[in-house]
Amino acid sequence: MIIAGVALSVLAVLAVGLAVARRVGGDSTNFLVAGRSLALPLSAAGLMGQAVDSNATLGNTDLAASLGFWAGAALPLGLGLCLLLTGLFFAAPMNRMGLLSLPDFYRITYGRGVELAASVLTIGSFCVLLAGNLVAGGYLFERFLGTSYPVGVLLIVAVVLTYTAAGGMFSDAYTALVQVGITVVGSLALLGWTAARYGIGAPEGMGPLDFGQLADPGRGAVVNWATLVALGVGDVVAIDFMQRILSARSPRTARRACFLGAAGTAVVGVPYALVALSTRDVVSGPGPVLFALLEGHAPAVLTVLVLSAIVAASCSTANGALLGTAAVAVRNIGGLDSGPGVLRRVRLAMLPVVAVAVLIALRVPQTGVLLTLAFDVMLAGLAVPFVLGHWWSRGTPAAAGASIGVGVAVRLVLFVLTPTFYGAPNTLLHVPNSLVGPGFDGWATFLAPLVSLAVFVVVSLLRPAPAGEAALARSAEVVR
Repeated sequence: MIIAGVALSVLAVLAVGLAVARRVGGDSTNFLVAGRSLALPLSAAGLMGQAVDSNATLGNTDLAASLGFWAGAALPLGLGLCLLLTGLFFAAPMNRMGLLSLPDFYRITYGRGVELAASVLTIGSFCVLLAGNLVAGGYLFERFLGTSYPVGVLLIVAVVLTYTAAGGMFSDAYTALVQVGITVVGSLALLGWTAARYGIGAPEGMGPLDFGQLADPGRGAVVNWATLVALGVGDVVAIDFMQRILSARSPRTARRACFLGAAGTAVVGVPYALVALSTRDVVSGPGPVLFALLEGHAPAVLTVLVLSAIVAASCSTANGALLGTAAVAVRNIGGLDSGPGVLRRVRLAMLPVVAVAVLIALRVPQTGVLLTLAFDVMLAGLAVPFVLGHWWSRGTPAAAGASIGVGVAVRLVLFVLTPTFYGAPNTLLHVPNSLVGPGFDGWATFLAPLVSLAVFVVVSLLRPAPAGEAALARSAEVVR
């Protein structure tokens, strides 16, 4: 029953994605930003679908069960904070500019060189984000369908790649509406069942009112705040979020969609942390905590519903990351702006993106930490030029380039030197040393963007742009 139920939900999402693919009509604008026609329900569902992914569900429960409420809930709350900040300050002006991708903003504001740097950075980060969602699919299919973990990863890739390549943003938007519905029902049903059977509670020192998790470094406060900041600010420059904001039919719609998405993300994400804490003493076994709970204790109907929600969340985020990354590779790096070759090349570009994400998913089978790592790097390099590009007229291309380069370099060096990242062992790339220990984990998230900010301001003041250059760049708000 479980296998059949999850399979039906996957087929339903796939059918919707393929059914609306005809709306693309061979038009690259339709494929990339749905013709800038998405109404509020589709825009909000798309943003919420990108936020509530497997990292914010499986990663959330794993971290909450082992480290406390704030370690897990920081994932959905950080993503919700990002949507709130974006709605308040950036959604309307970004939608009004009529862009086709986030790196278009960096080109218009700072020039081609900065566009290329931003594009390379976003592609690398989103391969990591995509990998985090493939991890969830791999674990799910391994545990409940009896496949190996690598085969499970490839199965989720096949589903997402099929409808994303067919319908682009139209498929993304309409499947997100279905996926968000499944996710909301699954999350609330799981919380209700947990409350009825076990009650809602938490071990001492691990609950939502135990604020030592946010105040005591010895209890993970630095890492918890780093997670909130990395997602709350670093995700503002996420190509998948921005792709949906650019697809909204008006600036007002884009802004309101962000607010609805922020609220929905918190409503769906927080219950997973509460469930993990409330069932901590009854769940045991390898793999994700939530899977152990569903497999050993939950009724079959609830298991089908929650697993379908997790698959839906994984597919929603994965297809947005895949579409956005491939579009940036073709448009902003390859320089192909329009014409019949755009759609074909974007679809072909999805293949190497998927290949890199699969390799990362096999090398680092983590969920929540991959999400945070992806946006930690974005925060270090791209957040400062993006924010100040909207609100400070003295920024220059040289300042933006230096800010990106130095910020990313600082963050990557600290990542390599630190033996853990967000509480997990650094098995990806660590150089043993006596300079940096586990106690430094989390601090690099704050240090790197501060260095990026200082570099941006200092270079802007010491090397101002030639008279009229900055104004000319900012007035060129016409997408190629």
